[in-house]
Amino acid sequence: MNRELGRFGENWAAGALTRAGYRILDRNVRYRQGEIDLVAYDGEELVFVEVKCRRTFAFGRPEESITAARYGRLASAVERYLAERHLSPPSYRVDVIAIQVDGHGRVAQHEHFRGVEAPR
Repeated sequence: MNRELGRFGENWAAGALTRAGYRILDRNVRYRQGEIDLVAYDGEELVFVEVKCRRTFAFGRPEESITAARYGRLASAVERYLAERHLSPPSYRVDVIAIQVDGHGRVAQHEHFRGVEAPR
Protein backbone atom coordinates (compact mmCIF):
# COMPACT_ATOMS: atom_id res chain seq x y z
CA MET A 1 0.00 0.00 0.00
CA ASN A 2 2.75 2.50 0.93
CA ARG A 3 4.78 1.63 -2.17
CA GLU A 4 1.68 2.14 -4.32
CA LEU A 5 0.97 5.49 -2.65
CA GLY A 6 4.60 6.51 -3.13
CA ARG A 7 4.50 5.58 -6.82
CA PHE A 8 1.26 7.56 -7.24
CA GLY A 9 2.86 10.60 -5.57
CA GLU A 10 6.01 10.41 -7.68
CA ASN A 11 4.00 10.09 -10.90
CA TRP A 12 1.79 13.01 -9.89
CA ALA A 13 4.80 15.15 -8.94
CA ALA A 14 6.62 14.34 -12.21
CA GLY A 15 3.54 15.40 -14.17
CA ALA A 16 3.15 18.62 -12.18
CA LEU A 17 6.82 19.49 -12.66
CA THR A 18 6.65 18.76 -16.38
CA ARG A 19 3.59 20.99 -16.74
CA ALA A 20 5.52 23.71 -14.89
CA GLY A 21 8.32 23.53 -17.46
CA TYR A 22 10.79 21.24 -15.69
CA ARG A 23 12.66 18.59 -17.68
CA ILE A 24 12.68 15.25 -15.87
CA LEU A 25 16.03 13.47 -16.21
CA ASP A 26 15.75 10.52 -13.84
CA ARG A 27 13.29 8.84 -11.52
CA ASN A 28 13.81 6.53 -8.55
CA VAL A 29 17.60 6.63 -8.46
CA ARG A 30 18.62 4.22 -5.72
CA TYR A 31 21.94 3.90 -3.96
CA ARG A 32 22.94 2.04 -0.84
CA GLN A 33 23.11 5.31 1.11
CA GLY A 34 19.76 6.69 -0.09
CA GLU A 35 17.48 7.37 -3.01
CA ILE A 36 16.42 10.29 -5.15
CA ASP A 37 12.79 10.33 -6.25
CA LEU A 38 13.13 12.73 -9.18
CA VAL A 39 15.97 14.57 -10.89
CA ALA A 40 14.99 17.45 -13.15
CA TYR A 41 16.15 20.69 -14.67
CA ASP A 42 14.34 23.89 -13.78
CA GLY A 43 15.76 26.04 -16.54
CA GLU A 44 19.51 25.59 -16.12
CA GLU A 45 19.34 24.60 -12.46
CA LEU A 46 19.54 20.92 -11.55
CA VAL A 47 16.90 19.93 -9.01
CA PHE A 48 16.76 16.82 -6.82
CA VAL A 49 13.19 16.23 -5.69
CA GLU A 50 12.00 14.28 -2.66
CA VAL A 51 8.30 13.40 -2.92
CA LYS A 52 6.34 12.74 0.27
CA CYS A 53 2.77 11.50 -0.05
CA ARG A 54 0.30 10.75 2.75
CA ARG A 55 -3.36 9.91 3.08
CA THR A 56 -3.85 11.58 6.47
CA PHE A 57 -2.06 13.98 8.78
CA ALA A 58 -2.33 11.52 11.70
CA PHE A 59 1.46 11.30 11.84
CA GLY A 60 2.08 14.87 10.74
CA ARG A 61 2.28 16.63 7.42
CA PRO A 62 4.21 14.88 4.63
CA GLU A 63 7.07 17.38 4.65
CA GLU A 64 7.59 16.85 8.38
CA SER A 65 8.94 13.36 7.65
CA ILE A 66 12.15 14.91 6.25
CA THR A 67 14.36 14.42 9.29
CA ALA A 68 18.01 15.39 9.50
CA ALA A 69 18.97 11.72 9.01
CA ARG A 70 16.73 11.35 5.94
CA TYR A 71 18.09 14.60 4.50
CA GLY A 72 21.63 13.33 5.11
CA ARG A 73 20.91 10.14 3.14
CA LEU A 74 19.42 12.21 0.33
CA ALA A 75 22.45 14.53 0.31
CA SER A 76 24.76 11.49 0.08
CA ALA A 77 22.73 10.15 -2.85
CA VAL A 78 22.91 13.55 -4.57
CA GLU A 79 26.71 13.65 -4.21
CA ARG A 80 27.02 10.14 -5.65
CA TYR A 81 24.68 11.00 -8.53
CA LEU A 82 26.76 14.05 -9.43
CA ALA A 83 30.04 12.11 -9.17
CA GLU A 84 28.87 9.09 -11.19
CA ARG A 85 27.59 11.27 -13.99
CA HIS A 86 30.60 13.63 -13.86
CA LEU A 87 28.26 16.58 -13.35
CA SER A 88 29.35 19.84 -11.81
CA PRO A 89 26.39 22.15 -12.36
CA PRO A 90 26.89 25.80 -11.42
CA SER A 91 24.01 25.34 -9.00
CA TYR A 92 21.62 22.69 -7.84
CA ARG A 93 19.01 22.45 -5.15
CA VAL A 94 16.86 20.00 -3.23
CA ASP A 95 13.09 20.43 -3.40
CA VAL A 96 10.34 18.62 -1.54
CA ILE A 97 6.89 18.05 -2.97
CA ALA A 98 4.40 17.21 -0.22
CA ILE A 99 1.12 15.62 -1.30
CA GLN A 100 -1.98 14.72 0.66
CA VAL A 101 -4.34 12.25 -1.01
CA ASP A 102 -8.04 12.10 -0.13
CA GLY A 103 -10.16 8.99 0.47
CA HIS A 104 -10.95 8.75 -3.24
CA GLY A 105 -7.29 8.59 -4.25
CA ARG A 106 -7.14 12.17 -5.55
CA VAL A 107 -4.68 14.86 -4.61
CA ALA A 108 -6.40 17.00 -1.98
CA GLN A 109 -3.44 19.27 -1.17
CA HIS A 110 0.06 19.71 -2.41
CA GLU A 111 2.93 22.03 -1.74
CA HIS A 112 6.28 22.50 -3.48
CA PHE A 113 9.11 23.53 -1.17
CA ARG A 114 12.09 24.86 -3.17
CA GLY A 115 15.67 24.89 -1.95
CA VAL A 116 15.12 22.82 1.19
CA GLU A 117 18.00 22.63 3.64
CA ALA A 118 18.73 20.03 6.28
CA PRO A 119 16.49 20.37 9.34
CA ARG A 120 18.21 21.26 12.58
